[in-house]
This record gives sequence, structure tokens and C-alpha cells, in this order.
Amino acid sequence: MLKAIFISVRTGSTRLPNKSILKIKNKHTIEYVIDSVKKSKYADEVVLCTTKKTNDAMLCDIAEKNNIKFYRGSEHDKLKRWYSAAKKFNIDFFVTVDGDDLFYDSQLSDMCFEQSENGDVISGQGLYNDTYGYKTTTMKTILDLANNKVVEPHEVTGYLMDTKLKVSHLVNVPDILKKKNIRMTLDYPEDFDFFKTVIENINDNFTLNDVMSYIDNNKSVIDINYFRENDWKVNQGL
Repeated sequence: MLKAIFISVRTGSTRLPNKSILKIKNKHTIEYVIDSVKKSKYADEVVLCTTKKTNDAMLCDIAEKNNIKFYRGSEHDKLKRWYSAAKKFNIDFFVTVDGDDLFYDSQLSDMCFEQSENGDVISGQGLYNDTYGYKTTTMKTILDLANNKVVEPHEVTGYLMDTKLKVSHLVNVPDILKKKNIRMTLDYPEDFDFFKTVIENINDNFTLNDVMSYIDNNKSVIDINYFRENDWKVNQGL
């Protein structure tokens, strides 16, 4: 079984323009995500999944510079983009990672791979960063059921309720990967300030343990962007 990690990213963002190519310590923000997922013990491939828009060509250059593959597909339909990437690279099972999650830890991906036999979709929703694992055949079923409607990852469960396919949630999750009252995703200028503050004060080759240790010792950093959490929920319709 060929396994991959798909990083979903595009430059188009109204709240924080070009957020994926902003720089912290001379590295594009997306490169912090790439560095993390490349540490996976199980992924045969890491693929940056972006769009066909002209502006996103730079993301493909960044992928090549970091020695990973890229795929350009649907701008708004992530599921269709993932499925097309899986077909192109002959992937049987893939784990999704959001390019906004600069502190994503490859432990999350590896847990999806380890538990891939537990279901057709492995959900890591609601942890410190959301992640999902999909069989490529299951993704095809979801797209067929959606009938060209754009389905968000958190809506997949509803589409599978009347099928024989099984959604399994990650189990035995370490405490460090569980949701805390810390906002660790890049959507707003304040989020960038949060990441910049933390990254500039820890080692270059940091781990999630280093991040959490710094935050535990400098709790005021949480206040830089946590107030944006409610704005994000409103934007998502939650």
C-alpha cells in the first residue's frame, strides 16, 4: 500500500494575503509544515496540493526546492484535489495536513497511518490541529455521493452515514496533541505575530515539545492571537 501526506495550501487568502509565502527567519511559513511532515516514519510521499491559479506556481517552486512532489487541482474543492493527486501518484491511503498549521507534528500523520486498518476514514478532528486519513477508494465514493457539491472535510461523516463505510476516530492520542486554549493556525495577522514570536525564540529544528515548553514558560504569547478564535468560528459558521 502506497502512503502519502498531502499538504493543502494556496496563496489566495483575504484575511491574511499570501500567508503561505510570508517569511519567518528567512523561511516561508509553508516550509515549516513541510519540514515537519517529512519526519513521518510511514509516508512514502509528501505532496503539496495547491491550485492551478497563476499565483500558486510559487508554491510549486517551494515544493521542488524542498524535494517533495506537488499537484495542482481544484481551487475550492479540496476533496477533488486530493483524489486527483492520489490518482496521479498511485496513492492508496493519504493523510491530509493544512498548510496553515505551522506547528503540525508528524505524530498526527503517523497515528493515522498506524490506525488506517480501523476504518475507511480516520478522523483526527478536534485535536490541536485537525488531520484526516482517507483510503483513495473511499474518497472516490464520497465525491460520487457529493455529486459535484463542494464538501468540506468536517462534513464527510454525514455523507457516509448511509453507507457501509466506517469513520474511525484516532485513539490513544498523547496529551500534547490534544486541543488546548491556544490558537495555532494561520488565518489573521495576529496569528502570524504569534508564530513569529514563538519561532524566533526557539531552536531552528524545533519540535512540538519545544513549542509547548516555550509557551508554558511565556503564557502571555497566547494572548497575541487567541481572541481571534471567535472570529474564526463565526467565519466557519460554527
